[in-house]
Amino acid sequence: MKAIWNGAIGFGLVNIPVKIYSATETTKLDLDMLDKSDFSNIKFKRVNESTGKEVKWENIVKGYLMDDQYIVLDEEDYEAASPEKTKILSIDQFVRESEVDSVYFENPYYLEPQKNGENAYRLLLKALQETEMAGIGTFVLRDSEAIGMIRPYNEEILVLNRLRFNQEIRDYKDLKIPAQKAPKPAELKMAVSLIKQLSQEFDPVMYKDNYSDELMKIIKKKAKGKNIKAKKAEPAKEGKVIDLMAQLKASLQTPKSKSAS
Repeated sequence: MKAIWNGAIGFGLVNIPVKIYSATETTKLDLDMLDKSDFSNIKFKRVNESTGKEVKWENIVKGYLMDDQYIVLDEEDYEAASPEKTKILSIDQFVRESEVDSVYFENPYYLEPQKNGENAYRLLLKALQETEMAGIGTFVLRDSEAIGMIRPYNEEILVLNRLRFNQEIRDYKDLKIPAQKAPKPAELKMAVSLIKQLSQEFDPVMYKDNYSDELMKIIKKKAKGKNIKAKKAEPAKEGKVIDLMAQLKASLQTPKSKSAS
């Protein structure tokens, strides 16, 4: 793993030196874009708009257009904007994780303690476990400010979940949401029964990226010259009045699922 941030967690007056590592990786197949005519690889180049020539990464800078003129920023400018947040994630408050709606969650990261920070790291980990709380604070990651939630994971490591800012959550008032009409009591009772029937402890191991596996099987078959016949999925039926009671009864008669597809 390669660290993407090197700094410290501010826990009261205690600083815990840590490194941040991405906790996830994609399972999607790495598909290349090709020219349909001869299957040549499509290349993306960073081209100078004026000269039409390709620009090397080391010669690329970032700038903000103001009054028809670009103001170019460098690393020192980013640090000058908020020097403490580029190196320290200071915990501002502690909350119960259940209080943070899942719509705010972005990416998870592992926190690794650095030299002389091991004791403080274990202290924060154990304290969060004892209180069942999570720490919230802000820091700068990749040239932008982020909210981070620090919590224990598997009782042996601290995880940092990047959160979205409230202004990033889009308003849904323009969507056509059904009127708040109460469902029929019999239907509600049956729906609750169905939920209880299918209730079990969440086990993430049950869920796998089967689509990528199936796609790889097709790739291997095509590599051997085999023809692929796709099974057509049933189209979604729109505008049809649904007999909820009939569907709920049929659902309750289906054996409880033991594994995810």
